[in-house]
Amino acid sequence: MTKPKIYADFHNADSEGRVRLNCVGTTEDLARQQVELREGLILSLYSDDLDDKGQLDELLVDGVVSFSEEEHCWVAAIDWAAIHHASDERDSHPNDNNRSSPENLDRPAESTGGSGRLRN
Repeated sequence: MTKPKIYADFHNADSEGRVRLNCVGTTEDLARQQVELREGLILSLYSDDLDDKGQLDELLVDGVVSFSEEEHCWVAAIDWAAIHHASDERDSHPNDNNRSSPENLDRPAESTGGSGRLRN
């Protein structure tokens, strides 16, 4: 089964580092793809970003969905260190398929250093 690819604002995280799934782009993708959020659902999350030449190069990561009673909204736990650009997948080796694994989900966000691109 293919994971639904859903927009997420990686700057919209709660105090536990989970991404809130309540922005307009997220709700539009969920509605268009007829995805109903539920505990434990794994989503492929993306956010718009640009490469060094100004071309679209989405940021990608898998997330595990849960409902936050404190936030009163759906959230996704992500491995912040696993966020990568779509071009990294195209350039990686075929056997390197653990890049966005949702196994390490409690790391804090990394700074982009003002460049719009995550630092490695």
